[in-house]
Amino acid sequence: MKPRVPVVDGLFTEDAGPPALLGGRCPRCGSVFFPKQWSFCRNPHCDGGPLDDTPLSTRGRLWSWTDNRYAPPPPYPAGDPFEPYGVAAVELDAEQMIVLGQLARGTDIGRLQLGQEMELVVEPLFEDDDAVHTVWKWRAGSVTG
Repeated sequence: MKPRVPVVDGLFTEDAGPPALLGGRCPRCGSVFFPKQWSFCRNPHCDGGPLDDTPLSTRGRLWSWTDNRYAPPPPYPAGDPFEPYGVAAVELDAEQMIVLGQLARGTDIGRLQLGQEMELVVEPLFEDDDAVHTVWKWRAGSVTG
């Protein structure tokens, strides 16, 4: 069995239980950021220093979505043949942020509804001789309304 490795290191984990996105929280003002790319708070009203690592919510509400029907240009990986996929913007209530991600395989875009609960999952993006390369995606949960 090939090892599972993230396409980009440090954005999510699936090591200790359910998958989780990895963000940064400012210890001074409490602002949360994803991805955690900088070592200082990006809140313009805060002069906080290094961010603390923090897992983000694994559930949120569907804020927007679309489908992608063209292959991304190099250097981004795409299957051969290319398969269209959906992209979702999911609002994480606790963090008060919107996180983009692909929709999980098998998602029927025609059945999605604004405000619908979404759940974070990790799925393969592509496979090579050495590993299965994974990314986070959003899977549809229950319909609200």
